[in-house]
Amino acid sequence: MKAIITVIGKDTVGILAKVSDACAKADVNIVEVTQSVLQDMFAMVMLVEIDKANIAFDQLKSNLDEVGTATKTKIHIMHEDIFNAMHKIDNDF
Repeated sequence: MKAIITVIGKDTVGILAKVSDACAKADVNIVEVTQSVLQDMFAMVMLVEIDKANIAFDQLKSNLDEVGTATKTKIHIMHEDIFNAMHKIDNDF
């Protein structure tokens, strides 16, 4: 199973490293990542595999929330199925 992680906030050193570290500690594999810095704003989207994670999804979310607090960013994670369903609904109109 896969999930989407998004990170948005003011650009600072180490955001990617801290999010990646939280994933590595949870045995969450990063499949794809894209990031941009627009002036001083940081934006990142990650596609991750969560089926072999060593912690529950809710704990991973909590750990990423802590990283968000530490980096002063907003981090959101959602199951790929929910992400796809949201975009299917948008495309049905």
